[in-house]
Amino acid sequence: MADARCLFALLLLALGGVAPSASQAAPKPRIVVTTDPELDDANSLIRYLLYSTDFQTEGLIYASSGFHWKGDGSGKKVSVPNREYSRWGLNLCPCASWRWAPGERFIDRAVETYEQVYANLRVHDSTYPTPESLKSRIRWGNVEFDGDISKDSPGSDLIKVLLLDDEPGPLYLLAWGGQSTIARALKSIQEQYAATPQWTAIYQQVSRKAILSTSGDQDDTYATYIKPNWPDIKTLPAGAGGVALGYGAQGTASAENVAYYSTAWTSENISKQGPFGALYRVWGDGKQMVQGDSFDYFGLSGLSADSLEARGYIVWTPPRPQGEFLGEGDTFTYLNLLANGLRAYDDATPGGWAGRRPSAAPGGGAGSFGGAINSYDDLLKLQERAAAGPRPPSPVPNFTPAAQNDFAARLRWSVTPSYAGANHQPRVAIRGSSRISAAPGETVRLEGIVSDPDGNTVSARWWQWKEAGTYPGQVALANSTAPATSVEVPPDGKSGQTIHLILEATDNGTPALTRYQRVVITVR
Repeated sequence: MADARCLFALLLLALGGVAPSASQAAPKPRIVVTTDPELDDANSLIRYLLYSTDFQTEGLIYASSGFHWKGDGSGKKVSVPNREYSRWGLNLCPCASWRWAPGERFIDRAVETYEQVYANLRVHDSTYPTPESLKSRIRWGNVEFDGDISKDSPGSDLIKVLLLDDEPGPLYLLAWGGQSTIARALKSIQEQYAATPQWTAIYQQVSRKAILSTSGDQDDTYATYIKPNWPDIKTLPAGAGGVALGYGAQGTASAENVAYYSTAWTSENISKQGPFGALYRVWGDGKQMVQGDSFDYFGLSGLSADSLEARGYIVWTPPRPQGEFLGEGDTFTYLNLLANGLRAYDDATPGGWAGRRPSAAPGGGAGSFGGAINSYDDLLKLQERAAAGPRPPSPVPNFTPAAQNDFAARLRWSVTPSYAGANHQPRVAIRGSSRISAAPGETVRLEGIVSDPDGNTVSARWWQWKEAGTYPGQVALANSTAPATSVEVPPDGKSGQTIHLILEATDNGTPALTRYQRVVITVR
């Protein structure tokens, strides 16, 4: 067995100093958000803007979906098979538009709210983008009809330009509604170059650059156009074990996590926190995205499902107590892009607050009626069974407390004009490299450095994320509750297997905030 001190010294000589955090080591992810006017999309946009420090926002684009489309203003009526307006005995379309408010401007409204609190946010993090820069990136996409990619739009034109530019690295295309605007951009590229000598190079460039992070295939354009014509475009891995933020998330939350969806927590940490808190939708808030929308009963309170149905509402998720968490069904599309130290979007370090899975092909999205559910009664029974049964154990690792507390802290930044008046994330670094190669039986010393900008006490712990690594067994850390520790590479480790170790640091501020660093040991 190699001496741990010698190995550590060699690592320091070879790799030097302190390993930079993800936000220092790499440019910010380039992001395009496409979103339809579903209320959980509007909530996801609020969280996104509060985390805009972590992104290079390239586009904020109005989109359509099978659940929301604007129409072309001519009176033309359409109906697409197997949509919510035709399922379960409903016969509500053909329609000239579907669940789209006249003068819809929810993206503009969110950015205007950001502008109101920008001065406070800048006190706490100087890298918040200016409101003007965000406004300049708002576009209208293919919103006229469900899945229509027949013509270009300002939004599709923007995506096309971004995919063809010379900026290095990926362009993350977040589809919170349908993918028709993204599909149209790709189709326009194909139409322009497919018959030219540049096509092979253009196809390869776009396929390398575009990474889809989608909330399902909400208008069928992934299945009918993107996948058949651009099969090499990747999707951002996310999935099992992540923070649940969709509609009804509190119904299946663990006993440890359910408090983070409660009326008390939501009221104190979100609704009371200034302009953004007032904009954020919660159960029973008296609001409605589109007046007269029979699917949107979320603003009402104190009514049972039967009472809501008697009023003509289509109750597709059980009503909850007034003021409780409602939903952010699309936040998972960017949670793994956050600069929280987990480096979840790196190929070699999968997994973050959105969870992880080996691959992520778009499927039934949050907010859609997917699966083998044949009636609203089936859906209600499924959700009621989940809510009435014993609560499941917390996922391992459990990121919900850290993610929700971090969101709460940023909302407090938005209403706090002094740095000393709010809590800020601890700082975590690894001395030496965060990528280590070691032979079976070798002992690797790990030295983390933690501090806190507010002078709070920081507790540190090391843990193994088994599911993220390929070594199937458990490793033993010499001291898991100190920044400095050591670990023996298991003697049965096979060449090429990886062991993912996470240094987690949490302060004792209000709310308590957590940051991470990840070390990946590859067996050689």
